[in-house]
Amino acid sequence: MLTVFRCMKAFPCVRQLQEALDVFSRNMLQEERLQPEEFNYSVLIGGCGRAGQLKKAFKLYNDMKKRGLAATDATYTALFNACAESPSREAGLQHALKLEQELRRKNYALSTITYHALLKAHAFTNHLQACIHTLREMLQNGHAVTQETFHYLLMGCLKDKETGFRLALQVWRQMLRSGIVPDSKNYNLLLRTARDCGIGDPALASSILLQPDCRNWKETEDVPEARCRGGIDVDLLERQLLLPQDVLSSSQTDGKHNGEEESSHLVPVRRTENISSPSDVAAVSTAPNLLDLFEGKGGGVLALSALDTASDRVALIGGAQGFLDKMEANGLSPDLKTLTLLADTMEPGQQALQALLKAAKRHQVKLDVAFFNSAIRRTVRAGALEDAKGVLRVMRQRNVSLNLQTYGCLALGCDRQEEGLQLLRDIQDAGLRPNVHVFSALIGRAARRLDYIYLKALLKSMRNLSVWPNEVIIRQLEFAAQYPPNYNQYKSRNNYLVQIDGFRGYYQEWLRDLPAQSAEEEQSALQSATEVAVQRKEAADGLTEAQRNQRAAVRRYSRHRDKPSHIGSTQEPL
Repeated sequence: MLTVFRCMKAFPCVRQLQEALDVFSRNMLQEERLQPEEFNYSVLIGGCGRAGQLKKAFKLYNDMKKRGLAATDATYTALFNACAESPSREAGLQHALKLEQELRRKNYALSTITYHALLKAHAFTNHLQACIHTLREMLQNGHAVTQETFHYLLMGCLKDKETGFRLALQVWRQMLRSGIVPDSKNYNLLLRTARDCGIGDPALASSILLQPDCRNWKETEDVPEARCRGGIDVDLLERQLLLPQDVLSSSQTDGKHNGEEESSHLVPVRRTENISSPSDVAAVSTAPNLLDLFEGKGGGVLALSALDTASDRVALIGGAQGFLDKMEANGLSPDLKTLTLLADTMEPGQQALQALLKAAKRHQVKLDVAFFNSAIRRTVRAGALEDAKGVLRVMRQRNVSLNLQTYGCLALGCDRQEEGLQLLRDIQDAGLRPNVHVFSALIGRAARRLDYIYLKALLKSMRNLSVWPNEVIIRQLEFAAQYPPNYNQYKSRNNYLVQIDGFRGYYQEWLRDLPAQSAEEEQSALQSATEVAVQRKEAADGLTEAQRNQRAAVRRYSRHRDKPSHIGSTQEPL
């Protein structure tokens, strides 16, 4: 029995999980006919959850109930974690809600750990309203709100790509009001929302975020003083996070009809200090930090701008240096994840990179290739390819090995043919083999410029290196192969169209030369009939000729998919 338990307790991967399930079902239940206990099921359910096997986890739970075993907090925590880790967000949410209703019918009192697992499930499945209801139930049942509680609330904000940054700032302010000092995980999640999410309507964000801390944004009367001294106001948080549609609509309408357009789209106002000097008076500007405003310090922010870029949003919370200073004031040190997120949101240039390198040295953080890849990607997207090459020099100085992801980030800035082909040579000189993601980045840059000579050279390189396309590349090439709108190639001819005709001919030949599979030949007649039927349906759906051609090319390519021997790399997509 102990051997079986150890086997089930020690699986870190799917293969070992399957071995544990086999030991449990075959050896323990069938051969030895041992009576399983609750902890056997809980361990296996937890393993299934970590492996993303939601149905298997609940199948074990149902089997456990049939055997008359009483589930414990560990069982329910494992089940809610399985809902959170499910590859299907909809399935995870449905199972979480169903299990939650079952526990309510039983009047089962959840522990703090189980509540946090439930919060995690709702956050991961993008159900922020359920997160708020779970938080209210926690407080009503006497559970303490901790840093981990707000960790999952911030995670729920992260799922809203349009307004998640504004939502996270609202949660952050409530966390400070409740007297909880953020931990490193909270800071990292705030950075992630700044990188990945927008702030929504600027006027609405200003009305919510820039109000005094102890005032309801929708009402005029002051919040009772007791609420300002501590504790979390769930009602206020719910009203602000889950704004009714009429409020959103009226805010957008007000913004459109506001005669003073600048008042709702002002950048954060800068505080200016005059410093006397022998020759002149110099003005030194420092951007205000919204996190200071939440703590009742400083001011100077009249309204928020649209904050379209990640660096703009990070600037609103102090910028890289201000953010690190805020962590240090709370007795925290940045970790590798913190610095990597800052590298992914920093202003391009050597100055910002050097500041992060100094912070890493000060806090004894060993930087890895992922940090430098983030810095390269951020710099390249800002159009500073030479600055990105400067990051490479820093990597070599620090003996950080370059990987295919590094070259893939550089490929995002190779707009010219000589740059792209040189990059491919550099990859091979480094003993690596360009993969489909590197070529996708290069083809994307060439397709945006409609550089057909560049595109043709890339296709030749792919053929020579036996790197075959994925569907993303096919769509990129189909976009580049379309004639300009309203153009009749039979009435006029120019150098541009000579290039596109030459590319189209080579592209079709290149497609035909892709390695074929035997299954394709056996089913060619069926596929041809299917192709005709699909084309008729697309025409009936009103798709344009370009859209139909693009989809047809993807279908043609799909016959050559799933050939891992031609990909040559397991690097993650850019």
